[in-house]
Amino acid sequence: MKDNFSTQAGLYARFRPSYPKEMIDFVVSQVADKETALDVATGNGQVAGALSEHLKKVFATDISQKQLDNAIKKDNIVYSVSPAEKTGFNAQTFDLVTVAQAIHWFDFDAFYKEIYRILKPNGLFAVLGYGLLYTNARADRVLHDFYTDIVGPYWDPERKYLDENYTTIPFPFEEQETPKFVNEFTWEFEQLIGYLETWSAVQHYIKQNNSNPIDLIRETLREAWQKGDKKVYFPLLLRMGKLV
Repeated sequence: MKDNFSTQAGLYARFRPSYPKEMIDFVVSQVADKETALDVATGNGQVAGALSEHLKKVFATDISQKQLDNAIKKDNIVYSVSPAEKTGFNAQTFDLVTVAQAIHWFDFDAFYKEIYRILKPNGLFAVLGYGLLYTNARADRVLHDFYTDIVGPYWDPERKYLDENYTTIPFPFEEQETPKFVNEFTWEFEQLIGYLETWSAVQHYIKQNNSNPIDLIRETLREAWQKGDKKVYFPLLLRMGKLV
C-alpha cells in the first residue's frame, strides 16, 4: 500500500468531502450484527466516525500516523497503525469491514485474503469512494483540463480504478445490490482550492517541479467559479459483498 497522503494530512482532514448520512445508513442497514467494525485506511477517520454512531466498537487503521493524528476522536473508536494487507486482528472479529477511497492502493490478493480471515461468516465488506467532482459548466472545463492535461501525467497508475468507478477492481465476494448516491456541497472558492491541494497528483507535481500546478489555473477557475452557483457534486461509488 502506498502512502501518498501523509504530507498533506492536515489538508486532507480539512478539505476531503465526507460521505452522506444516507449512504452510511444504507451500509449499516445491511449489517446483521452491529457489534464491531473495522475501517481500513481510515485517513482522517471520516467513515470511522460515522460508523461509531451505529456500531458498539469501531477499529480504524492506517499506515500514516500523521493521518491518525488528524482523525476524528470518539470514545468507541480505536485507531492503530497497520497496513491494510496485514491488520493484526484475530480471525472472524468484524461484523463490518469498510475501505473508503483507498482500495486502489492495495495489494488486492493479500488484502482480500486478510478480509476473508478477519470478517465474520455473516459479516459485510463495503468499498466506498467518489469519482471526479463536477460543478458549473465553465468551471468543469477548467477542472477537466487540469485533471487530464496539467496533472494527468502525475497520477499514479492505480488512479484508473477510480476513473473506472471501481467497476474493474477484483471483487471476490457475493455482491449485494446497492443504490446510487451523489454527494452535494455548496463551497467557497477556498474550499475548492483546498480540495485540489489534497490530490496526490498535485503533490507529485509539486515535488517534481517545485511549483504548484494550481497556480496555472487559479485565476481562470476563480472567474468561472464566481459566475456559477458554487454547487459541487461528487458521484459516489459503493460495492458491498459477503463471503462466498
